[in-house]
Order: sequence, then C-alpha cells, then structure tokens
Amino acid sequence: MLRTDQGQPIRIEDYRPTDFSVQDVGLTFRLFDGATDVEAIVLMERREGVAADAPLDLVGDELSLESVTIDGEPLAPDRYDASPDRLVIRGLPASGTFRLGLTTRLRPEANTKLMGLYRSNGIWCTQCEAEGFRRITYFYDRPDVLATYRVRIEADKATVPVLLSNGNPAEHGLLEGGRHFAVWHDPFPKPSYLFALVAGDLDRLDDHFTTMSGRKVDLAIYTEKGRAHESLYAMDALKRSMVWDERRFGCEYDLDIFNIVAISDFNMGAMENKGLNVFNHKYVLLDPDTASDADYAGVETVIAHEYFHNWTGNRITCRDWFQLCLKEGLTVYRDQEFTADERSAPVKRIASVRGLKAHQFPEDQGPLQHPVRPSRYREISNFYTSTIYDKGAELVRMIDTILGRERFRTGMDLYLDRHDGDAATIEDFIRCFEEANDADLSQFALWYHQAGTPTLTVEEDFDQAAGRLTLKLAQSLKPGAAGTGTKPMHIPVRFGLVGSNGQDMEARPAAGAEVDGDVIHLRDAEETVIFEGLAERPYLSILRDFSAPVDLKFQQRDADRLALARLDTNAFNRWRALSDLAGEALERAARTARDGDEAAFDPALADALVATATDEALEPALRAQALALPSESDIARLLGDNVDPDAIHRGRRDVVRRIGLRGAERFRSLRHDLAGSGPFSPDASNAGRRALSNVLLDYVAAAEGTPATAAASYAGAGNMTDRLAALSVLAHRFPDAPDTEAALDDFYKRFEDNALVVDKWFQLQATAPHAGALDRVRQLARHPKFNLANPNRARSLIGAFAAGNQVGFNRTDGAGYAWVAEMIQSLDQLNPQIAARIATAFRSWRCFEPQRRETARASLVQLSEKEGLSVDLRDIVDRSLS
Repeated sequence: MLRTDQGQPIRIEDYRPTDFSVQDVGLTFRLFDGATDVEAIVLMERREGVAADAPLDLVGDELSLESVTIDGEPLAPDRYDASPDRLVIRGLPASGTFRLGLTTRLRPEANTKLMGLYRSNGIWCTQCEAEGFRRITYFYDRPDVLATYRVRIEADKATVPVLLSNGNPAEHGLLEGGRHFAVWHDPFPKPSYLFALVAGDLDRLDDHFTTMSGRKVDLAIYTEKGRAHESLYAMDALKRSMVWDERRFGCEYDLDIFNIVAISDFNMGAMENKGLNVFNHKYVLLDPDTASDADYAGVETVIAHEYFHNWTGNRITCRDWFQLCLKEGLTVYRDQEFTADERSAPVKRIASVRGLKAHQFPEDQGPLQHPVRPSRYREISNFYTSTIYDKGAELVRMIDTILGRERFRTGMDLYLDRHDGDAATIEDFIRCFEEANDADLSQFALWYHQAGTPTLTVEEDFDQAAGRLTLKLAQSLKPGAAGTGTKPMHIPVRFGLVGSNGQDMEARPAAGAEVDGDVIHLRDAEETVIFEGLAERPYLSILRDFSAPVDLKFQQRDADRLALARLDTNAFNRWRALSDLAGEALERAARTARDGDEAAFDPALADALVATATDEALEPALRAQALALPSESDIARLLGDNVDPDAIHRGRRDVVRRIGLRGAERFRSLRHDLAGSGPFSPDASNAGRRALSNVLLDYVAAAEGTPATAAASYAGAGNMTDRLAALSVLAHRFPDAPDTEAALDDFYKRFEDNALVVDKWFQLQATAPHAGALDRVRQLARHPKFNLANPNRARSLIGAFAAGNQVGFNRTDGAGYAWVAEMIQSLDQLNPQIAARIATAFRSWRCFEPQRRETARASLVQLSEKEGLSVDLRDIVDRSLS
C-alpha cells in the first residue's frame, strides 16, 4: 500500500494493489452551520490471496471518527485503532463482501486548506484531487480504487436550495424542520479523487446538447447570485468542446447531465469531477466590460480541458499518481489541439512553446527537476507541475509527429477502447500505439523516464557544385537533480528546405538516413543526414513547429534567419527566426549593461520586426507574437548563470526603445489603422487586432519616453483588453508618473466591487519592475481588499511578485526574497498547497550572481529552520536547497 503520512517518500516500485477491493460507496452528508456529519457505507471484499488476518488499513487527514460498523453492527473498540490520519480494523471476514460503516464529523468553515469539504462564502464545496477525500472519511484514497457512488445530501432548503454531486439525479424531497434532500448516483466507477459535492444558494444558466448518437444532455452552469449571465461564453465553449471531441476523437459524453460550478475560493484552475466540474470562477465568469481577450481565451481553454478529462482522466484514470501525466499531459495536448482548430494553429503553437520555455525549461534546469513520469515523490500536490502538464503534452505531440495523424488516432482509439473503466499506466498508453501501428516506441519511452531538456546541436554544410546539403545532428542530456539517466532518445526533427522563392524545396535524402517525409528521426547520439539534388543553397528551417522539447543549438547565419523571417512557409519557424535574433540581441544588451555600457544595436532586427508588423499577409495575432520580445525571465534562462536581473532589465528596455524609435512612424500609422469601431467582440480576429495594437503601444511609448500616448490610450479604451494594456505600459514603464497614479486610482474605483478585476489591479502592480516595487507590494499587502486566505488574491500579489517581477524579487539586498519568504510562512498556516506553489519561485536561485545567490539561499535556509512547516512547503524548500 502506498502511503503519504508525515510526508514520507513514496516510490513507484512499492506499488501493490489494496488488500480489499471497493465495489460501491454510499455517502450521506448532513450539512449544518458549524459542522457536517458524513456517513459512509462502503461495500468491500478481501482480495484473493490476501491473508485472512490482514487488517483493513485506511487513511484519513484531520478526521474525527464518530462510529464504526460492519454490516450494520457497531464494532468493539478493541477491533480498531483510530487516529486523525489512520484507521486500522481487524477481524474482518476472510471471504465474501461486507459493508463498512463510518461516521465522521467535519468543520468545513474552519477548513482553510480548501481540500476535502470546505465552506466559502456560504457555499459548501469539495476538492479531492489529489488526496482530499481522506479529509471527508477514512478510505483507500488512491486513484486505482474505483467504485460506483450514491450520494445523499441534506440541508436547509431556504438557505441551501442547490444540492449537487456526481452523476445523474436520482431522488429529491422534503424533510422535517424545513430541510430537504437530494440523491445523486454515478453509474461509472471512479476513484475517490473525482468525488464532488457542492451545496448553496446559487444561480443557474441552463442549456442542452445532443450527442452524436442522438442523446439529449442537460447542461447547467452554477454561479454566485446575480452572475449566471456572465457564464454564457463558458456555456458556448462547453458545447463547442463537446462537438470537437466527438469529431476529433469519437468521444461522446455519457451521463444525462453535465454541471459546472464557479467558486471564488479554489486552489486550482478547475477540477474535472465526473459530471460535476468545479471551477475557479475566473475561468467561468466573463463580462465584456471587465474581461480581457486573455480571459476569454483562458475560459475557452480550461472549459475544454476539464470536459476532455471525461475520457482522458475519468473514464480512464491513473493507476497511481506516478502516472499523473497520463491524464494531464494527454488532456493538455487535447485542449491545445482544440484551441488550434478553434482559433489559429500557429499562434496557439507559439503561445504553448513560449509557456513551455518560460515555466518547464527552468524547472528542468533546477533543483525541482523531475521526469514526466516520476519514480518517487514526497508530496504529490507539488508534482502538478509544468513538467507533468506541458512537457507531458509535448510527449504526446511527439507520438503524433512520429506516427502521423491517422496512425495516432488509431492508437488513441485502441487506448480508449481497451482501457475504458481502467486505472492505466504510461506503459499501457504507449503499448496501444505500438500494437495498433506495429511500431516500436521503446526508445521513445525514455522521454517519460529521463528528466532534463536535451540539447539538439545542428551543423550544416552545403556543396554548391554537388547540390548536396549535409546536416550533422547531435543530442546530449546533462545529468540533473533528478539523476534519471542520459541515454540518447528518439527525437523527431521536423524540417524544411526553403528556397529563395519562398517555396519548400524537394528534400531527397541519401541512403542511410531515417527520414520520413519532413521528419528526421534522430535516435543516436550523433547522426549525419545528406540531401541531394538541390539546385541552390536552401535556407534550413529546422525543428519546425517545435517538434521536440529540446534546447536547439544551431549557429545559423543572421542573414539566413532574416530570410526565413520573410520566406519560411512554416509560420512557427518564421516567428522563431525573429525570436532567436531578438534573444541574442537581448543577451548582448544584458551583458553590456552589466558592465555599465550600452550595447551596439543592429538595425536589421528592428527593420525585420517593422516589416513583419506591417505584413498584411500575416494574421494580426501572429504579428503580435513576433513583436513580443523574449521576457526578462527568458533572457535570464538564455544567460544561464551569473545572472544580473537589473542589467537584463536595463538592456531589454534599451532594445525596446531602439526598435520603437526605428519603427515609430509606421507603428503609429498601423495602430491608427487597427483602431476598431463597434461593440467589443472576443473572437480570434478582433482579439488579434487588439493584441497587435497593444504590443505596438509599448514600442511607441518607449520611443517617446513619456506616458502621454499610453495615458491617452487608457482614457479612450472601450474594453478591458485595451484598458489593461495601456495601464500596464504606464505602470511598468512610467511607475512614478502622475498619469500612472491617476490611471491606477481610476481603474480601482471603476472595478473595486469586482474581485476578478481587482486581482488584475494587484497583479499589474506586483509585476511592475522598478526600484520601488517591493515597497509597493508591501503597501498592497495591507490594502483592505487583500486577503491572504483567498488563493486568487494571494497569487495575484505574492505569487505575481515572486514569479513575475525579476527586478523587485531579486533585489541585491535580499529584501525581496525575505519578504516573500515571510509571506509564504504566513500563508502556509492557512493553505499549504498555495504556499508551496509560490515557493517554487526560488527554484532558480543558483543562476544569479554571487550576492543575490547568497541572499536567496539565506532566505531559504531561514524558512527551512522554521518549526511547523507543512509537508507541502517543507518538500519544496528542502528540494530547492538540495
């Protein structure tokens, strides 16, 4: 049995099935102000081969046990041992089924951890992934224990009219004393982490959906009172997700009803509980006056992600938490594909890779490194990481690239059919693709087990007389904190040979190379690939669409990259050519600024960016991505070590200013042309126009050196996207200007009653990189609207400052580190999960120059020496210092 008591390490090799199987779970919740009684009736059976005297050993977490029965008979005290985190029962039947009865008493109002059953703003809600069900009743709280559930909820009818759980509604009625009840039945066996309950006084938006087989499904989204109209877009996104999943993967919804509930206090973005998805309300509620384009895109993505879990996560779940990427990575891949089809494939791919490099690459390079399928953990909640989600999605995408779209679908069909109702493993998943396509993915499987970002080195040589292009490819993987091996892996390298006419040239590989169409299959540490019959030297477009999550080292000539930025038929690589050029320019600027000088500036980059900005053949959203230079954290990652965040900040500001000066006239003209009229629409086309206009605003403001244009843009903004963009330019570029303070005050007064918009106001100021950033966040932490117990508010200030303000967090005197550590310790007393996640901002402390490195370490050491740290936070701090 796998246990996590007291944060002891859990190892994959220790896995074994439970001694008793669980077939059915009946739960009764009696909700009262101040306390909730939970009665569990669990149908169980000793597994064949388990010793007749083996006890039943269940886990709990801060539980208060009221009673224990077997088949309805109270159990004598000498037959069980109970503590808040464990229940051991002896003398159980050697064969046949029996019913275990347990009664526990919970205090949801006092549950600030927001795990298990808690009450927030008068609403009872559960969060059980990963190990929250054990805070409700003693259980085998692990993903391989699947059972059907029947749930009865009782509460006061006047104040708690809505009673929801998983599955389909079965019964409802009145009780004495003004109370009522509802019974829900989920016919699909599920693990305990997918159990859900919501009860309260909520508004509802209703709709319906007809599946591809003709079944009608009732849809409902529940919100706080008076806000149901703000979920219209979420409902539309849900219906589009259902259509897409049927068309793309043949996945049809299976229950009679699908419910979503929006909750203000929620640790995660959302939770895919079977038939009852619970969402952080920021991913449901939208209003044209208060939501930005990013908010609309976020709602669409998260709605789709949680719905897609119905098959990849719910119908097929994980055998154990080591297989977490099997549901999360696979489902992220699916939601990325949905967004690509709904909006723009290249823009979505660029955004996904930006996120991967910003979050997962640093994770791979630091002390929190772990493989996509880890072999051990101390606290599972700390493994809901970018490696699991984003790199996990990249691995699924590579299987698609290696096999091709049709063969990938064949493998998915086999997986969905074979493992429906199963708790599966990564090996099960890969085996389906192998068997369905007569393929060997054994070497590819190393991607799941070896941690770190491989380096892909490419060298090219062209023989003009022979018309021959020779490519030398090499892969390497450095040993890291995870210590998981460095064997060569199967890397699919998508490529193109672009001619001077802007067309892809025919690629005729010589014998010996493993080239499948436009994909080179690199399997060895080094490999040479030769292409023959080329009439001219091509521009090599390598690693198209980022076909593998690697660190590409390719000393390509600037002239070639500038040509690819104009000619490449692959939109992603056209963007990357500019991004790589910009990255090198920003690196040079940072190194020069560290020495107190100003870097020489090559106007060719600015001219290429101006040409891209005004190229009407490209969609505006793609042009906006091209003009969005690598961030300060991106530059730090490129520099690698001895990083000086202040120098990075000065160097980047200078590069943006010079580009702005070079293109000022055309940028202003283009912004004028992009100015829209008519009501706000969140569709991809209009969102792209706004994105381009707003990235140009920053260049114009940088060139002018005054807040005038940004202030005018703020004053004239007709939607939240433009208003936020202008306010961001003011706060980040002109923090001390009167115009900035006036705009910040105006923004707050306009939206002080909207919690989601106030979160934006906190976050925008927390990420503003200037000398007074720490003083600003300290002041904001005392603001009447700041609430440390609310996860969204804690993330918007403390989390945003630590992860998104390179200058303020990484002050040379260490004050930024010390303040964040102090806030993390306070937060740990309320919500260890959020505290641990914010603490991951310290993961890159070793890359800084000596003074910052030492002050960061000192703050971590001081935090580690505090008594009473949660297992969640202790795990992150210890690994960060290791």
